[in-house]
Order: sequence, then structure tokens, then C-alpha cells
Amino acid sequence: MQTKPFLIAAMLVALAMPAFAQAPAGAPTTIRGKITKVVGQVLTVKTREGPTVTIALAPTTTVRVLTRKKLSDIKNGDYLASTSMPGKDGKLHAIEVHYLPPAAPELQTPYDLQPNSVMTNAHVTGTAKVTGGTTLSLTYKGTPTAIIVDKKTVIVAPADGAMTDLKAGKAVFVRATKGADGSLASNSVTVEKNGVKPPM
Repeated sequence: MQTKPFLIAAMLVALAMPAFAQAPAGAPTTIRGKITKVVGQVLTVKTREGPTVTIALAPTTTVRVLTRKKLSDIKNGDYLASTSMPGKDGKLHAIEVHYLPPAAPELQTPYDLQPNSVMTNAHVTGTAKVTGGTTLSLTYKGTPTAIIVDKKTVIVAPADGAMTDLKAGKAVFVRATKGADGSLASNSVTVEKNGVKPPM
């Protein structure tokens, strides 16, 4: 598992400004925060970084909610994403695991959830009990890797939501596109429901 290059890149990302502020026009931007209001197709979010942003939602916007899953629900062949942190043992330890659609790209790359975090999109090839948790054996683009899942790891799966689920106070995860004028637009929102917040 080649972790060091990812750590160096992630440290550089951590020193940068929030993604929604620095992304060039047309670039995908990750927005995490809480909804402050929804007016028509305009979503206003107070971001975790502090600023409040408005996001224009397309008429065809897909709204997703999440359901809790257990480690025992994960089977060989499942396609998963995991945000993980490198531990002192040199292994990746999962903060969260969520199920992916088949169209999502396989990868392992620095991620912006936390400084030094790594995102892995991969297929499950096996599990094994280890001290302090369970090792998920994964493969992405033919490359094997492993992630430790423990009792603190949040495991979720997506479910269909609706525009009516977008309510003030709910946590959201949005992948938006930044326009040349700095405006934000999106056609996909993952929102908190029944106490299950987007952990990614």
C-alpha cells in the first residue's frame, strides 16, 4: 500500500483555502455544512468552514438520504468508498464507509474530509479480524489495499430522498460546480434524515 505520496499531497491540501473558495470555474466543489434555508430550487448552506453559500439546484436534482449499515452487511464484491486516516501502525483506519454506484471511478487519493485523510473507492475481496477491528481487503484498478474498520467507523448506504427532505438545520453533503461568476450549482445532494448525517 503506497500511503506516503498521499500523505504529502493531503498535507498540501490541508494548508489550502476551503474548496468552494479556491476551485476554478467549472471545477467540482465539495460543500459540507447545515442547511439554513431552501427557497424554490436555491439551497443555502452554512459551511463547516464558516461562510454561508447559496447553491442553485437543477430541476432534475437527485436527493439522497442514508441508512445505517453494519460491518456484517459488507460482502465480497461490494463496491465501497471509505475515508480513512493513516495510523501509527502504518495502516489506513476508516472514519467512514459508504456504498458506491457502479459508475463511480476506482481510486485511492488524498481527500478533504480531514487533514491527511485518504479516499478509497474499491471492491471488497475479503475481511479478517485483527486487533482493534476488522481488516477490509480491497482492490482498485487491480491494486490491492487494506483498511481497518473498528467500532467507531460509520457505515452507511444511500437511499432515495426527496426535495422535501431538504430542511433547515439538516446536515448536507453537496458536490457542486462553480460558475465563472463564482456561483454554485448542483444536481445532487445528500442530506441528513432520521439522525443519519453524511459522514463523507
